[in-house]
Amino acid sequence: MRRTLAMKCGTALIIGAAVTGCDAVATTGSSQNTASPSVRKGRELSDAEQILVRRAEQELVKKCMAEAGFKYWVGPLPTVDELKGGGYVLTDPDWAERHGYGSRLREKLQDAQRNDPNHAYANALPQEERVRYNKTLGGGPASGMLTAELPGGGTVQTPADSCQADAKEQLYGDFETWFRAEKTAMNLNSLYVPALLKDKRFTSALTNWATCMREAGHSYADPPEIRAKLPDLTEGLSAEEAYATEVRLAVAEATCAVETDLADTAHELESEYREKELKRYGEEITAYERMRLAALARAEEITGSTA
Repeated sequence: MRRTLAMKCGTALIIGAAVTGCDAVATTGSSQNTASPSVRKGRELSDAEQILVRRAEQELVKKCMAEAGFKYWVGPLPTVDELKGGGYVLTDPDWAERHGYGSRLREKLQDAQRNDPNHAYANALPQEERVRYNKTLGGGPASGMLTAELPGGGTVQTPADSCQADAKEQLYGDFETWFRAEKTAMNLNSLYVPALLKDKRFTSALTNWATCMREAGHSYADPPEIRAKLPDLTEGLSAEEAYATEVRLAVAEATCAVETDLADTAHELESEYREKELKRYGEEITAYERMRLAALARAEEITGSTA
């Protein structure tokens, strides 16, 4: 199954992105491998395997919180389908037919976040206990901070001591090493995506895609233009009509990406640009892959199941 030409969230900024998104401290979006074939030492985790690792992490957080005297509920985990979509251009017509641009998946996520029993539980605690709950769960500056430098410049930090950190320590073996390797692997886009999008081979493929879209009755220069205009296109429509419009455009976009050379060109260029730009991060990417595979093995032990 094809993925998406993506420009968000981390590892494979050209192919693969998560509808559920990422955060600044611990990225949880679906990811593809960022290393070139000559650099890679491990393999990608499947979407089902990523979900299993998330489940194990949540189970470990729950255990840690219980040891501190708090209740914790393992929240709803994403489905495999929810880890697809989004990004620069859709390249999976079947997914687009089911989800459009993922608006209902995002609404589902927002509903789950609003109805998270952990929020209700924490908010019902006395203030002093609520403060302790938050520090136990997520940590804070007082417990020390880990810092990682990003490939494109700048740094990110995360608390070194918390139940969330402890869960990752148990899963990945060394939270500090994992945090830095992950932040490198998940923030490589600035190194090659801008140049790739200006590559004549890509712009030529994009022109072919736009021609296909125009022939299908949709005149757009590029996929981001559809996203920008979709709110105006659906203004005043019923929820069902708006969603039908979203799906129709998403299916057309993905179909043209597959029927023209855009999807294949993007895939080929991604491999080429990674080969040139990412070799110097081979050590970090190797550690990232190795630790993810180790986490998968531990997740299977923790959950008693396989993906």
